[in-house]
Amino acid sequence: MREGNTVFGRLPSGETVERLTLRGGGLTARILTFGAVIQDLRLDGHAPPLVLGLNTLEDYLVHSPYFGATPGRCSNRIAGGRFTIDGKAYQLELNENGVTHLHGGENGIARRNWTIAAQTDNAVTLTVTDPDGQAGYPGACTTTCTYSLEDGGVLSVTYDSESDKPTPCNICQHSYFNLDGAPDALDHEIEIPADHYIPTDALQIPTGEVLPVEGTVFDLRSMTPLRRQTEGDRVLYDHTFPLSLTRTPKRLAARVRSHASGVTLEVRTGEPGMHLYTGFKMDLAVPGLEGRRYGPFAGFCLETQTWPDAINHPNFPDAVLRPGKVLRQETDYIFRKG
Repeated sequence: MREGNTVFGRLPSGETVERLTLRGGGLTARILTFGAVIQDLRLDGHAPPLVLGLNTLEDYLVHSPYFGATPGRCSNRIAGGRFTIDGKAYQLELNENGVTHLHGGENGIARRNWTIAAQTDNAVTLTVTDPDGQAGYPGACTTTCTYSLEDGGVLSVTYDSESDKPTPCNICQHSYFNLDGAPDALDHEIEIPADHYIPTDALQIPTGEVLPVEGTVFDLRSMTPLRRQTEGDRVLYDHTFPLSLTRTPKRLAARVRSHASGVTLEVRTGEPGMHLYTGFKMDLAVPGLEGRRYGPFAGFCLETQTWPDAINHPNFPDAVLRPGKVLRQETDYIFRKG
């Protein structure tokens, strides 16, 4: 074990979960080998944690709604867990209420112990292989995750994935952010420069439409409070905002700010979509970092990824990773104060 790394716990299998500490660019991050989780993230000059995290491995195993994790092999939802590639039909595990497939299944890479491939003072590379047939997915798929803390308050996240059979693949970073340490994040303001949004049905599966945000509560093209109301009801954001049909060089995908703390977060990514989830389903039975209670809206997710259920919609971005190809997904989370 590298000097400075600590044992965070042991899985039921007996595997040791390590916690690593990275420092650089005015940030300090604590990373778990379990799920490639960002357990804690701090900004110099700002006392509260920037992310929601838990204190024990047992709490992550029992209570975590993917706090800081790396879901896959296909993050977000797949309708009925069904898809077809090259004329062959597949059925995935239905791990969300028995009707949909979510975030790679119960034993997806977000809930597995990753291997440390390389580590420096400000960066770590972790790797994991999802075996052929896991949750019903075709092919053995290996994903490498690199977290790097760079000058200017940048948390750089890079995922590289390869598979030996054609398979859906869509990795994302699933941290819940809170920029001021308040019990909820509803007084944060957010901007997402997207002209369209993806509507969903009662199971939160895309309908296949891509609709303009103009004149709707999904118009976040200028700074808007997360506390936004419409017709007296709070808007429960758990939606994808499409940015492009293909991956591009990194560009602005979201800005968030807290007037209470003066901290801002800018997200830059090459991914085709920005998924905003405002944490309205949360109500944890255990305390989080510094004894904080995580109730509804305690934090928000900015998941950079392809569009949900893309494998089943020909008008959505291509979500199939083929042998001999490397899927690279890159995002920068940039924090500033004042």
